[in-house]
Amino acid sequence: MSAPIKGNGRTLTVLSWNFERNGGNDAAKRRRAHETLVSLNPHLVLRQEMWGADANGNAIMYELEDVVGMRGWLGPRSCTAVFADPRVFRALREWPDTGPMWVLPPTALTMRYAPAGTDATPLVVASYHLNYASPTNRLAESEWLSTWADKKWTAPGGESVSMPALLGGDNNAYPDPDLDCDLALPELAEINDRPHRLHRSYVGPDGSRQMDTRPDQALRTAGLEDVARYWATARGGSKAAVSRTVNACQSHGPDSRIDRIYVTTDLLDAVTGVDVIEVPLDLSDHHIVRLSVDGDCLSDILHRRP
Repeated sequence: MSAPIKGNGRTLTVLSWNFERNGGNDAAKRRRAHETLVSLNPHLVLRQEMWGADANGNAIMYELEDVVGMRGWLGPRSCTAVFADPRVFRALREWPDTGPMWVLPPTALTMRYAPAGTDATPLVVASYHLNYASPTNRLAESEWLSTWADKKWTAPGGESVSMPALLGGDNNAYPDPDLDCDLALPELAEINDRPHRLHRSYVGPDGSRQMDTRPDQALRTAGLEDVARYWATARGGSKAAVSRTVNACQSHGPDSRIDRIYVTTDLLDAVTGVDVIEVPLDLSDHHIVRLSVDGDCLSDILHRRP
């Protein structure tokens, strides 16, 4: 079995991005978007809205693999995808059975961090997109998403160990408002589009409508942490970690941070930075969330045994 690579000072870059409608039918725009990703030197990319990538025998998916120079996995119904540098992350299995509630199914994989060697515990990686219109369905989807934080692996010694998880995507809901430096929740009346008021709120215990933070609460209850929240507080990072990922607009209300990356708490020690890369609105309606990870620390975490 291979030994872990130590002392190389590797910094890993993980990106999560909802690229609007995968560029539609505009091949030049699609290439420009993925060249933007390449410019950030990623090792792992979690993509949402992969519409049309399965057409003509997955031709667009193969096109995008070529642009980003990474291996790609396209999820059910071309809703999401994962791209990985095969020198760094290698797939050990796919999880095509995503549960019964998904409107836009995630792409979920068990992946080995190659520099850690084959004795290391793998991790679960998923790209997801929670439902746009139904807060009820969105909560159920987030509950199913938590099942990827509950996967086991049989270690070389025969013991069953829990795999860490890294999940990123478009939540279509807000982070819990108890973080002082985070963006404030919108007021329902600030959302001019009446259907969108429904889409982003739910009826609370007192019968009034509350802005929807329940997916964030569900994931954090399940032992997953919003890395931006973590970096902005526990590690003394800057407020840039909790920057907007969607711009304010007349119909949908103020700036919001609906795109997030979550990890199981065992991975938090490896986090070395979180920020948001803004892209022009003519490229996409969402910005890119960037997570930086210490590769040596990740390797150490994956070699721990309970």
